[in-house]
Amino acid sequence: MQLIDGKAVAAAIKAEIAEEVRRIVAEGKRPPHLAAILVGHDGGSETYVKNKVLACEACGFTSSLIRYEDDVTEAELLQRIDELNNDDNIDGFIVQLPLPKHINEQNVIERISWKKDVDGFHPVNVGRMAIGLPCFISATPLGIMTLLQRYGIETSGKNCVVLGRSNIVGKPMAQLMMQKNFGDATVTVCHSHSRDLVKKCQEADIIIAAIGSPKFVTADMVKDGAVVIDVGTTRVPDSTRKSGYRLTGDVDFENVAEKCSFITPVPGGVGPMTICSLMKNTLAAGKKEYYK
Repeated sequence: MQLIDGKAVAAAIKAEIAEEVRRIVAEGKRPPHLAAILVGHDGGSETYVKNKVLACEACGFTSSLIRYEDDVTEAELLQRIDELNNDDNIDGFIVQLPLPKHINEQNVIERISWKKDVDGFHPVNVGRMAIGLPCFISATPLGIMTLLQRYGIETSGKNCVVLGRSNIVGKPMAQLMMQKNFGDATVTVCHSHSRDLVKKCQEADIIIAAIGSPKFVTADMVKDGAVVIDVGTTRVPDSTRKSGYRLTGDVDFENVAEKCSFITPVPGGVGPMTICSLMKNTLAAGKKEYYK
């Protein structure tokens, strides 16, 4: 069994990005600029946005954080998005999810210009990805593809099971794994209502678990030599930790790991790659790679 070290890969990629940004600045151009809108004070969102700001610093990007209280109106938020869309000094921006219930998240996602949608959530980017056109790819699936490539894990022709069908991970992950220029695999998407789910997993060469249920994938579901990618990050109470919780993945790591050829840990696997992928998208936005 080989552990897939997402933290180390992310650090290497950020160093590569920083070197490219230094070349861009040396040519007299400005560094890429990423803006983030944060509504309210959700603990997970605060941590995630803080890590994005730190990643921007590591990559040599300019970053801006725009804060609103959770009583901000949808109209006010959409107006700010319009301003960012029209600001030539902002290459890409994100609106941190989830948003308060009185704000329609889809309205917000669709208001962001697809040319600045470095989260890869806009329908234009989703559609371009589905038919294999250059686009901003959702950060977590892009991070997973990068890990598979960096570790030289063969995907072409392999049987891949994606557990989960969310718009952010499950659906785009399945699209990427089936596309000829990415995974080139035979893909099965399973979810909570799938029949014969255990049998389908047992036949998989690669399992990508993004179902949001702690330790859902057990040893009896995994064949010997399989590659297991754990996307889950559920906070489980733990009184021994200063934070009062620990992160648990969708895979029963202790019992599954010994059967795998490769496996990602939680934390330290997919998580660091998500922010790293956002940095890759921001660099591409700064270079106007997808819409010259």
